[in-house]
Amino acid sequence: MIEQSRPQPSGIHHIAIMSSDIKKHIAFFSEVMNFPLVALFDMHGVPGGLHAFLRMNDHSFFSIVQLPDVDKIPVTLGITHSGNGALPSAAGTMQHLAFRADDEEGLLGMRDRLRSHGINVIGPLDHGFCKSIYFAGPDQMTLEVAAPATHVDPQQWIDPTVLEKAGISAAEAESYKAPAPYAGKGNEPQPPYDPAKPHMVYPPEMYQAMLKTPDDVLANAAKFPGPPVPIPA
Repeated sequence: MIEQSRPQPSGIHHIAIMSSDIKKHIAFFSEVMNFPLVALFDMHGVPGGLHAFLRMNDHSFFSIVQLPDVDKIPVTLGITHSGNGALPSAAGTMQHLAFRADDEEGLLGMRDRLRSHGINVIGPLDHGFCKSIYFAGPDQMTLEVAAPATHVDPQQWIDPTVLEKAGISAAEAESYKAPAPYAGKGNEPQPPYDPAKPHMVYPPEMYQAMLKTPDDVLANAAKFPGPPVPIPA
């Protein structure tokens, strides 16, 4: 259990990927990656949007979003997509996505499953702390499956010369390795708007109104119904 003084995410609930053709993505991640489809419904509060969830394990889902006219947005290598794990894409975009295999046997099993579906796979490559295979997914996605090979010891895997390249001092590195505990008392108020902080993109007036709306009021206003298909009585 996570201590109240050290709240942190306990894992990934879902990864959401934009799709130009949701059926194509569902087929790939179900048939090829072996993720069962568990939900597909109209995206909440987004006219014309479709939202799919495929189960990765008991705690995490792979999610696919399809919005109108996404197929008209160009895929540009080096900007929107990297093309492989060694190439650039624009800051803030996903350079590549790595799924987990529990061990090398599972990694090789995924390599063989992928190839049996006609997907070319590079690897496995040995990175010391993990072994990885690399391949492409729909819409130029750069994908990886990695299996842990050893415990990642910060004393061995944080390179002082690379800290310097990243502009991180020794003191900063120590603080990043041991994040400070949460010092608040809970039920934190919304902080004042600071343009220097990261922000989601909404029409400015709407965003400011949302920030000024109490959490419970906003939550009740945006409450969506349960499953779209009722269980027969």
